[in-house]
Amino acid sequence: MHKDTDFMVGKTRAHIFVSGRVQGVFFRRNIKNKAEKLGLTGWVKNLADGRVEAVFEGDKDKIEEIIKWTEGGSFLAKVENLEVVWENYENDFQNFKII
Repeated sequence: MHKDTDFMVGKTRAHIFVSGRVQGVFFRRNIKNKAEKLGLTGWVKNLADGRVEAVFEGDKDKIEEIIKWTEGGSFLAKVENLEVVWENYENDFQNFKII
């Protein structure tokens, strides 16, 4: 079953997993700030295995921009691996938050 919003032109969703030195270095805060500047919604959180997980919803070009930015990491972070899973746009979020 699909919501009508699944078919909004240019909107998509990406689910990412980032590994490396990405916890304890303000990585989630930097992702949140960048996502808000790009007008994306979703969330970011630390995982018990040391990775960071995030979901972005919004314009595909803006999501591609944040993924490219994430690959480089932030000032203290060192990204070793980035896994991206593209998903259907669900319009699930009102804002972007750290959970």
